[in-house]
Amino acid sequence: MNTGRAVGGTTVHFTAMSLRLDPSDFEIATRDGVGVDWPFGYDELAPYYAEVERALPVSGPRRSAWPSGAPYPHGALPWSAKDHTLGAGMAECGLHVEMTPHAIATTPVDGRSACMYYGFCMDGCKSDAKGGMQVTYVPKAVAAGAEIRANCFALRVETEQGRATGVTYLEEGVERFQPAARVFVCCYAIETPRLLLSSGNLANSSDQVGRNLMVHSGPIVYGRFDRPLDSFVTPPVGVMTRDPYASDESRGFVRGFLLNTYAQFPINFAQSLVGSNPDLWGNDLMEVLDEYAHWGLVASLGEVLPNPENRVTLADEVDSNDVPVARITFSYGENDKAIVEAERALSEQVVQAAGATRTLVSEGTYHVLGTARMGTDPETSVVGPDCRTHDVSNLWICDGSVLPSVGAVNPSLTIEALALRTARLALTNRGPS
Repeated sequence: MNTGRAVGGTTVHFTAMSLRLDPSDFEIATRDGVGVDWPFGYDELAPYYAEVERALPVSGPRRSAWPSGAPYPHGALPWSAKDHTLGAGMAECGLHVEMTPHAIATTPVDGRSACMYYGFCMDGCKSDAKGGMQVTYVPKAVAAGAEIRANCFALRVETEQGRATGVTYLEEGVERFQPAARVFVCCYAIETPRLLLSSGNLANSSDQVGRNLMVHSGPIVYGRFDRPLDSFVTPPVGVMTRDPYASDESRGFVRGFLLNTYAQFPINFAQSLVGSNPDLWGNDLMEVLDEYAHWGLVASLGEVLPNPENRVTLADEVDSNDVPVARITFSYGENDKAIVEAERALSEQVVQAAGATRTLVSEGTYHVLGTARMGTDPETSVVGPDCRTHDVSNLWICDGSVLPSVGAVNPSLTIEALALRTARLALTNRGPS
């Protein structure tokens, strides 16, 4: 996975893949007997999904937004050479294929250019076609009076008599305090629990802060083709299939995954292959790299189930700010491993059906989620259905750490829909403030 710090957060460098969770993802305990259900269902989040899709905007196929059916605000990106080749392989395997929804404008919007197909989406969109927060919500927030303090580091959320009083942070090495009537922590699934634990084990009467760390599994299968595919010309993610998503008892595991065509720039291409293929070296490696344009990729995204022993804690080591660094404990469960095997097997079938003359595989994981679970029971969750912490009535958590389960879609759209819902609920003063 790629990471970084910038105004706009991870949306500066995400691939722009923008899919909703499926209704089944909100009730995995009820349907499949694993994990926990969300404290509300798909219908509660659906209008917020739609509003975010309009704001970014999201472009996609006419058969929209799984499962809404309404058209996306912008028409889908065109199929590239890699999409036509590998999409044909998906179809040959009996899979339904469509263009992935993207947070990428396909016509000019709000003074931003339509997508110019530079391909550098993960390095910061050069035309502002990608709907990162730095070109969508942040400018509107600033115009409404918000102040952005970049290059600062939050040290602690301060409390007094059980309420948050503000945040102590570093700015250019100087410790400062920002008082606040309400505090929203939005540091994501590693840094959010790290901050809470560093703030005197804050909001952790349940002992759930840091627990249930989840990722998405994602082996990538590479196929070598006789003609160039020029995968780098368009945004990284191309067409996709969601056919393997739903639980199917005949497969021997619950939950599922999706497949999509993908592109890596040469350095990432080399790093991923070498990291997972120690026997790929010397002349063989150089031949693969020399034929970079002839290689097409099928990536997968698989659901990983929550496990309380997969967690974030504080290490004895401290960083340059004298704050304990995060210690990560994580391993796949048996169901997770079965999904990984199925992802790899189906991806290989697709690549071979598309006519590849050689295949290679790299392992991978994507996204980090969980660690501050949302739920109705203060003994088993960190925040309530409105993302307000159970323990501190004026402290909210508003990022991917609150997800009780992760489905098998990129989480950005869900995080943004949850953030919009959380903000609306806080502004309407539902519950104590």
